[in-house]
Amino acid sequence: MTGPVTSPRRLVVVIGTGTEVGKTWVAAATLSILRDQGVRVAARKPAQSFEPSESENAATDADVLGAATGEDPRTVCPAHRWYEVPLAPPMAAAALGRPPFTLADLVDEITWPDDVDLGLVETAGGVRSPLATDDGDAVALAAALMPDDLVLVADAGLGTLNAIRLTLGAFADVLHSRDDLAGRVVLNRFDPSSDLHRRNLAWLRDHDGIDAATSPAALAARLR
Repeated sequence: MTGPVTSPRRLVVVIGTGTEVGKTWVAAATLSILRDQGVRVAARKPAQSFEPSESENAATDADVLGAATGEDPRTVCPAHRWYEVPLAPPMAAAALGRPPFTLADLVDEITWPDDVDLGLVETAGGVRSPLATDDGDAVALAAALMPDDLVLVADAGLGTLNAIRLTLGAFADVLHSRDDLAGRVVLNRFDPSSDLHRRNLAWLRDHDGIDAATSPAALAARLR
């Protein structure tokens, strides 16, 4: 499996504990902050599936990421990897009667400009959700891309400790140590007035050694 020919100075892969935890929102907000600070950023979404909308203002993940980086959405995600069915990408391709594809296909299609300081690749779904017809998932994608940083986005609420621990376990063969993600976990939708959210944050810090970020601004500072 071959990787991209040109690489950003820093490559970040964003993963999530599941669907709808806010990977795209966290990624886009973080990229916007870094871009405003003068960091040259780019984003890639190897494949995306979505529910078509009759609204002209409806935005796909590629639209949101492209708005954050100033790129065309079809540069963020190739047009032939837009699947208009809310299923995992390989399942969506099959449902639409489109050709199957492998993880190697997705990796080979990721290209970057020459002057990118930070390039971000956002995965789809949870870490074990299939990304390709050969059953490649976010773990396999990260192993193929060998990023400088992994960012794990998780919900701040009930069940997040279990989800975070399971995700870290799935990446045991990719991470050199638990410290690789210790400063890159983001508790999204964190409400400082919520006792549950505060306790989850404290538990991660005190029991798992994970100093989780609670905002895109905090994550951006850690990625500088």
